[in-house]
Amino acid sequence: MESLRELYRIGVGPSSSHTMGPRMAAERFLEKHSDASRFRVTLFESLAATGKGHLTDWAILSVLGDDKTELVWKAEEKMPEHPNGMQFEALDSSGSVIDTWKVYSVGGGAIREEGAAASSADPVYGLSTITEIMAHCEDKGITYWEYVEKCEGPEIWDFLRDVWEVMEASLERGLEAEGVLPGSIGLRRQAKSYYRRTKHAGADMQLTGMTTAYALAVSEENAGGGEIVTAPTCGSCGIVPATLRYLKDTQEHLKENDLLRALATAGLFGNVIKTNASISGAEVGCQGEVGSACAMASAAATQLMGGTLRQIEYAAEMGLEHHLGLTCDPVDGLVQIPCIERNACASTRALARAQMSILSDGSHRIPFDEVVEVMKKTGHDLPSLYRETSAGGLAKAYHERSNSK
Repeated sequence: MESLRELYRIGVGPSSSHTMGPRMAAERFLEKHSDASRFRVTLFESLAATGKGHLTDWAILSVLGDDKTELVWKAEEKMPEHPNGMQFEALDSSGSVIDTWKVYSVGGGAIREEGAAASSADPVYGLSTITEIMAHCEDKGITYWEYVEKCEGPEIWDFLRDVWEVMEASLERGLEAEGVLPGSIGLRRQAKSYYRRTKHAGADMQLTGMTTAYALAVSEENAGGGEIVTAPTCGSCGIVPATLRYLKDTQEHLKENDLLRALATAGLFGNVIKTNASISGAEVGCQGEVGSACAMASAAATQLMGGTLRQIEYAAEMGLEHHLGLTCDPVDGLVQIPCIERNACASTRALARAQMSILSDGSHRIPFDEVVEVMKKTGHDLPSLYRETSAGGLAKAYHERSNSK
């Protein structure tokens, strides 16, 4: 498995696969062909279907230049290796193609050249399943976060400290921001009002109210193009920080190191999902984004509550299992409906799963790795209209109702 640096990426929203990935691809192509007269970029399937709502065009044109770049949208065509396919062409002054590059945005801001292995980087982790990792940790008497440190080196803590700072900063900005989010829906930010109302609510409303406010804050920042951390994606970026922030607020004994260690454990579980399945909504639906983030947050929360290796694994298993089959059907191709509310719902679910696991002895029948494999198969069985194309589900219902007015 790759480093957690490839999972937690600091960048701007609204989409890791449709904004961050294409922008990175454009930067690499421009670096290679800075002397080209013009560029032509063809977007396929999911990138073409929801690219405008996800600001894919802005991400590419802001790098290559809108005055010298032609974008071609081919939502009905697909490239063979992933739904988020792109073809970059560099043209000379006569309009002749001097180079062609086919590349995929595979989720979480990562890109992969056509024909390249799923992971071309040198592996940082020798083990790639939680079953193997848990057995290793039990044998050595270490925790998940200690395994991360063993594989990544002590410098990982400086990286995770930067990650946590960006997470908290996006949360704080989101709690203060008001107004309407960009896009065609006219969706208002709600984090600030949820936060204020929860402050005046009774004790029984605090968990739901605060985690909701925190998750909305980060997700709304993402939808507005603010700086966030993929955890593991932009579309699911509010779940881990909301869960950790709530525990930080309510458990006075927690120190910064505790939160960084929780991020390491969360990242380890997210890394296993990314390696053995997918975190791309275009490939496996929203179960790969919100489901993965819920599993990560559940694991982190259970660790902060004092859970054992098996209790942490159980919480993560439940966090992913109970999102199986979740579709990715963003209304008007925006990372807003149902994405923002899903972050809030998954945050409260993560805390509930952590509490349920702590109450158990960690024993259960379905291992985490098995759920990861089922998630992958389920995602591939989903029709493309439920995998980030805005052609079915809520997106279709909203479109039909809007057109009937």
